[in-house]
Amino acid sequence: MKKVVVGLSGGVDSSVTAYLLKEQGYEVIGLFMKNWHDDSVTISDECPWLDDSNDAMLVAEKLEIPFQTVDLSEQYKERIVDYMFNEYERGRTPNPDVLCNREIKFDVFMKIALSLGADYVATGHYCRKDEFEKDGKTIYKLLAGKDQNKDQSYFLCQLTQEQLAKTLFPIGELQKSEVRRIASEQGLITADKKDSQGLCFIGKVRLPDFLQQKLKPKEGVIVEVPANTEIFSEEKVDFDSKIEELRYLSKKYQYQSSLGKIVGKHQGAHYFTKGQRKGLAVGGTPEPLFVIDTDVEENVIYTGQGKNHPGIYRKALFINTEEIHWVRKDLSLKADQEMNVKARIRYRQPLQEATLYQTENGMYIVFQEPQASITEGQFVAWYLEDELIGSGVIS
Repeated sequence: MKKVVVGLSGGVDSSVTAYLLKEQGYEVIGLFMKNWHDDSVTISDECPWLDDSNDAMLVAEKLEIPFQTVDLSEQYKERIVDYMFNEYERGRTPNPDVLCNREIKFDVFMKIALSLGADYVATGHYCRKDEFEKDGKTIYKLLAGKDQNKDQSYFLCQLTQEQLAKTLFPIGELQKSEVRRIASEQGLITADKKDSQGLCFIGKVRLPDFLQQKLKPKEGVIVEVPANTEIFSEEKVDFDSKIEELRYLSKKYQYQSSLGKIVGKHQGAHYFTKGQRKGLAVGGTPEPLFVIDTDVEENVIYTGQGKNHPGIYRKALFINTEEIHWVRKDLSLKADQEMNVKARIRYRQPLQEATLYQTENGMYIVFQEPQASITEGQFVAWYLEDELIGSGVIS
């Protein structure tokens, strides 16, 4: 009997994960990760992790599996929270869920599980794993979940071959409705529990409230840039080289306040992210305003009217060499190589046709169609068919 440690989060997905593994004959241990109890950063009066850990314990009791809680709040603060504050301060928008998987669940947590003698770690992610032999070596594939609405492969885009080797995703073949049905049939307390909407494992927290704990409000102006501003005009350019063209396509627009008019005030550019519409509190425009860029140095938010504003769209992005990650190292590109893939720049975005261009100092991704709100600090993930083969941080 192989031993599996399941990250029981107190939600329905991980509950059914534990049930299925037990049915398959594994020796299953439930482990709840406690990732937050810093009262100096009060997030809300509710204490969701307590409810969640109680639910996880009740599920373990029902399934008759051993259960314990591990406190990872110190590592979580260091690796996720501090990193997030730092990124927001720089005017980038990190993805805490991708980081939480890379740094906590599949690193710190996995090491604890393996130290308990586990052969595998299992999570309630909607994704699948496959393997094949190549040159006498086992290679693992990270595949999209069967439920297209719930596919969570994007959140696991930073995993390595070593981590995949030790991981199981029992619900990857199922639809969410089937998972709920199984939980209900087995009388699990989490069967009808709503999916959590908070930061990974911190629970119910609104990001702006959270950021305000550490990043002090600072009043600045909101500038509206008209769609017919000259910087958006399509100029015909002749390029001397492919690199020159790639640089041009992935270049950000350079905004300054003189390009538009001041339409409002805000409490800190670092609370806003590209593509954001809510929270600007500026009325009276024929079409709603969207954030097209933020300048944390000057503390200015640049906006444009309507979701078709040219400032929202770009055709290409760049990833610095040290932030390129290949899940499938055997497929990685060398300088001057290219590859046609499908890519997404955010969770649940439909996959987009794109081409990777590897250069000496980083990788360009050029999309067939211009993409809305390409955001620095977020992850872009690329796929062949339904296999996620690599990812990187948009720079």
